[in-house]
Amino acid sequence: MPVPDHPALDPDVVRAAVSDTEWRRIDVVEETGSTNADLIARSAGGEDIAGSVLLSEFQTAGRGRHGRSWSAPPRAQISMSVAVDTAGVAPDRWGWLPLLTGLAVARTLRADYGVEAGVKWPNDILVGTGKLAGILAEVSAPAIVVGLGLNVNMAEDELPDPRAVSLAMLGHEVDRSVLAAALLRTIGDDVQRWRAGDASLASEYRSVSTTIGTRVRAVLPGDSEITGVATGIDDAGRLEIDTGQTTVTVSAGDITHLRPAGVQGSPE
Repeated sequence: MPVPDHPALDPDVVRAAVSDTEWRRIDVVEETGSTNADLIARSAGGEDIAGSVLLSEFQTAGRGRHGRSWSAPPRAQISMSVAVDTAGVAPDRWGWLPLLTGLAVARTLRADYGVEAGVKWPNDILVGTGKLAGILAEVSAPAIVVGLGLNVNMAEDELPDPRAVSLAMLGHEVDRSVLAAALLRTIGDDVQRWRAGDASLASEYRSVSTTIGTRVRAVLPGDSEITGVATGIDDAGRLEIDTGQTTVTVSAGDITHLRPAGVQGSPE
């Protein structure tokens, strides 16, 4: 595949920017199937992957929730996975980790680029109705691997989904190495706060949520549905939906799609 006219990621820039954080190993590869799958395979092979970061210029088998696949041109995204040590954190709090990754992405984009990014529970970063990034977390005990695919340099005709958007389309010319470093610093800071049980992270998440306070339709396996108002996120990172008769709590693994009520399709 031809290499596009976008600068390559500079691992030295990223490593220098995060040298004082918990990210102890930074690798950048030109191509791979899936950065999440690679870290999980390293863990299965006996490696202690906690604190590892893997970035790829091109993924041939990028994955989303429920095995959904996606692709993007080389050097057009930040395709990155991090391995977070779960030592000292109760398993019933692990579900917050992908949500806090989304919060960190939204905070970085807002602070550094003025992009009004919001988080759609459980795994999307939106600007308006356009999907800018997706997150996938997978357990590889004793670590959790969190993958991020953030659209940076893509033109409209290169998007993996017509409902998606990129930073370039929003008018931002971005150095991916600088952005990757900023994301890793913010994610690392929030992971430390998560480990310490910082309750203020939940209120920060709610402040950028595009889901809480809206009427939603949760599609479950077998095409059953729950419709109501999303009222909050519980201590395990599950969405609370007020149906009018009762409050139902659903986890990310429970649902196939979460959409605005009355809408047949929305960014996933």
